[in-house]
Amino acid sequence: MDEFGSDPEAAIAAAAKRYSNWNRWGADDGVGTVNFLDAEKRAAAAALIRRGVSFSLSLPFDENGPQFGWKRRVNPVHTMMSTGMDTAEQMGLPHGLSVADDAVFMPLQCSTQWDGLGHVFDHGVAWNGRAGREVVTSEGDVATGIERLAAPVVGRGVLLDVGRALGEDGELPDGYPITSADLESTRERQGVSIGRGDLVLVRTGQLTRVRRGEGWGTYAGGPAPGLSFETLGWLHGTEIAAVATDTWGVEVRPNEWPDAMQPLHQVALPHIGLLLGEMWDLDALAADCAADGVHEFFLAAQPLPFTRAVGSPVNPVAVK
Repeated sequence: MDEFGSDPEAAIAAAAKRYSNWNRWGADDGVGTVNFLDAEKRAAAAALIRRGVSFSLSLPFDENGPQFGWKRRVNPVHTMMSTGMDTAEQMGLPHGLSVADDAVFMPLQCSTQWDGLGHVFDHGVAWNGRAGREVVTSEGDVATGIERLAAPVVGRGVLLDVGRALGEDGELPDGYPITSADLESTRERQGVSIGRGDLVLVRTGQLTRVRRGEGWGTYAGGPAPGLSFETLGWLHGTEIAAVATDTWGVEVRPNEWPDAMQPLHQVALPHIGLLLGEMWDLDALAADCAADGVHEFFLAAQPLPFTRAVGSPVNPVAVK
């Protein structure tokens, strides 16, 4: 962190300038670093499937999730519109047919999800140097809507199990800033490469504590291990397509400057154009990777194509 100094405003400005990908894929680009993930890389990723075992990396979408109402983020509300109690006669359907239907209300970022490129602005500026007020309007995100990513986010996934590599009992403590050196040492320990177009998953072990019975507590927005601001250089230089973690907000919390609020997001989304995944359940996959020593896999992690949305729930599936 010393290279960025003690002033978060200056640090964010310096990192934004140093790691900017603006106009790298043209002035009208709407998918950012997902451009690194091309057809050739998807085809190569398919060859990683050897055993056919698959892992869902999503939390359940139900009323028992981590949200507590901050910024009107609540857990999913699932309502039955018709049930087995409704008869064919009540529904007016022929030959004894009746149906069950249901509906869900939920903020799009209430559980396992992607942050879209229109989710965060830097001083009112959105991805690729556009004015935020012109990109995201009352009609939604007209330039980088999440529907643009409904097809391309499929490729080589790599798990960096930093919690298991560096933590006690496989877990990092809250407030632990994961550095570029930590990511590299974990990668080397696991004997895996990381390169252009990869979908990188970082396990801290925080979700393991929740699952062990400590409860959600302050998981949503409270103290957490996570990526240091310093890792922006690594995230940019490796040319990965996306990064996701098992925490609420990807980066370390409390953030590394007093009174700061998600400074890594402020550079990664609007300047690098890097897709960020939050609240991913990596435990079962991590256990399997530790058992067989293979930390790369085919990963399908497409967002739901909500038109002009700035984020989306996702059920990522890793196949080994």
